[in-house]
Amino acid sequence: MGFGLFGVKRGRDVVPKGCVAVYVGENMKRFVIPIGCLNQPSFQDLLSKAEEEFGYHHPMGGLTIPCSEDSFLNIISSVDS
Repeated sequence: MGFGLFGVKRGRDVVPKGCVAVYVGENMKRFVIPIGCLNQPSFQDLLSKAEEEFGYHHPMGGLTIPCSEDSFLNIISSVDS
């Protein structure tokens, strides 16, 4: 069972309580996802890769995830929230 992404938001849109903004892919597409996803093993792997590549410096203002949009969507679609 997956969850619905809150969609792509641009600019200064507010991230709803209980969610986090992540930036993915070459074009840094922004997704807003529930924070419950952060505890899932598949997402933990993405967070480890992000830490290796970016450390704690995320210039986009949200988490920057170093993978393609397609890979991200495949991982997120399998995560239960």
